[in-house]
Amino acid sequence: MAAHARDDDHDHNHEYGDGCAVPIFDNRDLIVREDILARTKELAQLITTAEEVELYQRAEKLIQSHPRVQGLITDVKKRQKELVAFESTFNNPAMVEKIEKEIAVLQDELDGMPVVQQFQQSQTDVNYLLQSIVSVIRDTVAEKLDLEAVAPPEAPEECD
Repeated sequence: MAAHARDDDHDHNHEYGDGCAVPIFDNRDLIVREDILARTKELAQLITTAEEVELYQRAEKLIQSHPRVQGLITDVKKRQKELVAFESTFNNPAMVEKIEKEIAVLQDELDGMPVVQQFQQSQTDVNYLLQSIVSVIRDTVAEKLDLEAVAPPEAPEECD
């Protein structure tokens, strides 16, 4: 069993008027069983071998090594810093509008590049994969909880 996040001797059992001890957890106190954590790490490792993740990694490397893409990204970041300066420091709306238009042109060029489109699509695919996995886990746990709610567990002897 994993150790508690806090070092105090709080056992999380709280007595209620009827004498039943019911565990109450605060988010800071919740612990993840070692077997669940181990399985989670196995799942994460398995996910990294999915085709969607491999395509994302290849697309990311292409983006990082593409000189024109990197140049455009650098230009956009530079213009964004200028934009902030003209908005806050110099309070110059005319320059803000001019720089916003320049950023839009650079962004349009970036977005129109096939290598960038491939990267964006691979990001979308990986996000969809992860959201699908989370949904399956959530739905499976919810279904299990609903089934358990249909047949209430017997009360412990000390609570009768």
